[in-house]
Amino acid sequence: MLRPVLRHIIPREESFFDYFESHAAITVEACRELLALVSDGTDVAGRARRIKELESQADSITHECLETLHGTFITPLDRGEIHRLISRLDDVTDFVEASSDLCALYRIESFTPEARGLAETLLQASQEIHVAVAGLRNMKNAKEIKSRCVEIHRLENQGDHLFREAIAKLFREANDPIHIIKWKDLYGNLESATDGCEAVANLVEGIVLEHG
Repeated sequence: MLRPVLRHIIPREESFFDYFESHAAITVEACRELLALVSDGTDVAGRARRIKELESQADSITHECLETLHGTFITPLDRGEIHRLISRLDDVTDFVEASSDLCALYRIESFTPEARGLAETLLQASQEIHVAVAGLRNMKNAKEIKSRCVEIHRLENQGDHLFREAIAKLFREANDPIHIIKWKDLYGNLESATDGCEAVANLVEGIVLEHG
């Protein structure tokens, strides 16, 4: 009986929603930079550095969110939900940064249509995530949040299809083992980033079901 009484005395810490939205916005920006990188192949190293800066900003938000969580008594969502959501958001940004880092490390300057397709799908999924997590602040439109999650699942399936097609084409047409290794790594990280978006969507759906 104590906890319901305390809820009326101690205000909830609402800054967690700010953390979610800020992190998601940075992820969208990083995905947009990645798409630009694989679209024209210019200034690969410079764009990779910019994405690294964005990933560092996202890391800072994650750490601040977790520190706030440890020091907060009354939270708007279950503590485990907050921890998992900010961590899964951070996973997406990590994969985006890893993809751009591979482009610079492998000195790729000419990109395939498959890489662009995967990056486009990833950007779309990140934009849907941004809208979905923004809806968690009050959850007045649970139906809209769920529809965004459904779209993320569709985009993840699309990303899986593009990944399989890209790998099949790579092994069908390439003869150089080093070339195969480079592109398989890049395609794999792009696909993992989209998988990460689906993991976020799964968490958001669970939160809506629990609290919506």
